[in-house]
Amino acid sequence: MSDEETARDRGRRSSDRALARLLAVAALLAAAPAVAIVGLLLVRGLPALSLEFLFAFPVDGMTAGGLWPALLGTLWLVGVSLAFAVPVGVLAGIWLSEYAGDGWLPRIAELAVVNLAGVPSIVHALFGLGAFVMFFQLGTSILAAGLTLGVMTLPVIITATRAALRSVPHAFRLAAWNLGLSRWQTIRAIVLPNALPGILTGVILQVSRTAGETAPILFTGAALYLPVLPTSPSHETMALSNHLFVLITQIPGVPEDMKYGTALVLLALVLAINAAAIVLRWRLRGRRTW
Repeated sequence: MSDEETARDRGRRSSDRALARLLAVAALLAAAPAVAIVGLLLVRGLPALSLEFLFAFPVDGMTAGGLWPALLGTLWLVGVSLAFAVPVGVLAGIWLSEYAGDGWLPRIAELAVVNLAGVPSIVHALFGLGAFVMFFQLGTSILAAGLTLGVMTLPVIITATRAALRSVPHAFRLAAWNLGLSRWQTIRAIVLPNALPGILTGVILQVSRTAGETAPILFTGAALYLPVLPTSPSHETMALSNHLFVLITQIPGVPEDMKYGTALVLLALVLAINAAAIVLRWRLRGRRTW
């Protein structure tokens, strides 16, 4: 090997090391805000955490007590939004990936999905108020708020479903068709099971956004304070995100550790739901045949 080639190799290795360091710095900068937020919430919020804080009702004008109604209400909202958004989003993603083809209608549908993803959450709130609360006469309720959240998160699930389905090798479909399976039988028995881990990625993102949104539920189902627990989708409910907003902006005299404790519980709830979905995705990914 000549001295010139050796010098070029050393230059490439040096460039690779410099790029690796740059990428490491970028990764650390990206992770730093998340670590800082979690650290701050742990330091300031842990003193407020207790069984009473989790399972008691707010008292003394919400300056004391717990957040059980808001915690339960958040679970209600996440459940209703999932029940609507997951089936609709998955079916829409299946149509776009497997049936739509390249005509004008799928192009319009894809454009609508992209535009819907860019709509601000406050606009979704006004849509939910006009469509679900007033037009369909659902009133301010868990159902109206959950459907509004479901519409808001549909683009994530549709996009994730379409991408996951298209990642399944086309040879699987050809083999199934050669064995006599119909298009739907192939999708249901072969394509969809192998695409489930990717679909769950969209569901995880949907849960994270649903649990943390405040604007879409302000006019559709969130209550400032309720002395009873919700027992039906037709009831109003408190929610952790709205409760935290109210504690910070509208109620004087709330202890600081209570505010941070509420934020910590909201973050922990989102992480717990996401962790369960990630474990399920990991198990499903282990069963893939490719």
